[in-house]
Amino acid sequence: MESLAKRRLVIVTGRCHPALAEDVADKLGVGLTEANLREFADGELHCRIDESIRGAHVFIMQTHGSPVNDSLMEQLIMIDAAKRASAKSITAVIPNYGYARQDRKTAGREPITAKLVADMLQTAGANRVLSVDFHSGQIQGFFDIPVDHLVAAPVLETYLKANADPHTLVVVAPDAGRVKVAERYAQHLGCDLALVHKTRPPGQANIAEARHIVGDVKGRHCVLIDDLIDTAGTIVAACDLLKAHGAEDIWVMATHAVFSPPAVDRLFNAPVSRVVVTDTLPLGPEKRFEKLEILSIAPIIANAISAIFEDTSVSDIFGGENLL
Repeated sequence: MESLAKRRLVIVTGRCHPALAEDVADKLGVGLTEANLREFADGELHCRIDESIRGAHVFIMQTHGSPVNDSLMEQLIMIDAAKRASAKSITAVIPNYGYARQDRKTAGREPITAKLVADMLQTAGANRVLSVDFHSGQIQGFFDIPVDHLVAAPVLETYLKANADPHTLVVVAPDAGRVKVAERYAQHLGCDLALVHKTRPPGQANIAEARHIVGDVKGRHCVLIDDLIDTAGTIVAACDLLKAHGAEDIWVMATHAVFSPPAVDRLFNAPVSRVVVTDTLPLGPEKRFEKLEILSIAPIIANAISAIFEDTSVSDIFGGENLL
């Protein structure tokens, strides 16, 4: 029988978001193991893990941030290196799962790229995947290995409890797909729930039209909660509609701050007083603005890694409410 005292936890990170990996490692009381990633003249990537990881439980942490293809390829190469270095187990830690929005066919002759990414991670050698706030629950079914789905809700709810009055608060789902998540927030916070009904023009990406508000928002403090903000077209359209229906104050909250142009300009000029996100993705100076607040997701990831390493329940961290 394997003794826990002899087990070794190793964290390796790519180059996309090392600051988050350092925070997670600090909370676990371990150092980061250097992957020594470098590029050849033609752009090919090379990796050589600094130390022996034979028999170790290796957690390869890489968020799929811009450029997403480079981030994904780095993680695949690090996983392959760990597999060939005889790691006992390999967990792919992906705070933001790339290609998550391509989780189904919406028209003929389209790929399901979220499934392709799942296949590549498994083929590379991952034994387990850990990620935060998938775009849709079905992504978990794309894997034939264990998937631990984490949610940012505890971080965002703690912020709301400290900064908002539940008597005037309304949690708003930006579309029908987020109603279940928004309802859970409303139950935990003891506040009301509303919904934005939106439509997307056929064949047009990153365009959404907010049509109606379901629920009472007049004179209320509205908080829109979504899994990600990309170009911010959807969320700003919802904010404009809420304002037109008499919302007194509007906050926007999201787990993944992709912030592709012109998201920053749109959010800065939108009728919102706060934009609150987590640090699953790196946010450079060009993506920061006066209304923005960034919360750390590191404690949740660290707790999940610790639970996996010690063979205890990840779901217990969230009281069993980490499903979409």
